[in-house]
Formats: sequence, C-alpha cells, structure tokens
Amino acid sequence: MGQLSATLRERGYRLTVQREIILDAIESIPGHLSAEDVYDRVREQFPQVNVSTVYRTLDLLETEGLVTHAHLEDDVARWHRAADANHHHLVCDRCGAEQRLDFEVVAPLVEAIRERYGFRAHLDHLAIRGLCANCATALPE
Repeated sequence: MGQLSATLRERGYRLTVQREIILDAIESIPGHLSAEDVYDRVREQFPQVNVSTVYRTLDLLETEGLVTHAHLEDDVARWHRAADANHHHLVCDRCGAEQRLDFEVVAPLVEAIRERYGFRAHLDHLAIRGLCANCATALPE
C-alpha cells in the first residue's frame, strides 16, 4: 500500500480496487502528471475504469491536501504530490519548455502582496507563462 492509500485510509476513506489502482498510478508517475497520464496507466491494469473516476480521485486528493495542480503547457491541469510543493515554473508559450523558478525570486512578490493588500498569498505552486530566452531572442525586432 502506498502513502496516498495509507493516508486516505487513516482519514476514514473507503478504498475501492479502482481507487487503489489510481493511487498506485499517481505514486508511480514522477513529477507532474495529467489526469490522462493516470488514466492511461490505470487502463493497462483496469480497463473498466472511467476517466471521471480519475478526476474525482485527483479532486479528493487535492481537497485532502495530498496533491495540488497548476496549468502548465496547453492549459492542461497537471498535478503533483503536495510533498513536492513550493516549486515554481516558467513555461514557454512558444516551445513548451519549462524552467524551474527559485522561490527566492517569488518571495518578494508574496511579501509585497501582504504589505499592500493585507492578503496572505499561498504560492505553493506557480506557473508563469511567457517566452523562454531562446524564443524571445528569435522574435523579429
């Protein structure tokens, strides 16, 4: 049994065979994953599973604080385990390249929002879209 399954069971959730297989798939895919990534992996073992079951499981995990999502390339929601939180990305709209953004760059924004608006922003996972250095320099002047 994986960590996600154990945590849900401890919190009183019923773990069906479908849910167990989905949770195992989520834990076996490194990094960011889409619902379709999970669905493709699960269908290999359990062809009867419906993609809506995958989405409901991801929603449950997010509600329970075990995963979080961001929209990276092509506005596709990508989830990652909450234990891998507090990381940020720069995503190129032209070539799709992703670059990790250090939190030290984001921290002043969090502080400025708090000071100016009194709002405590939770930027656990942030994707900033734009053009990477290669694509930006390739544009005509």
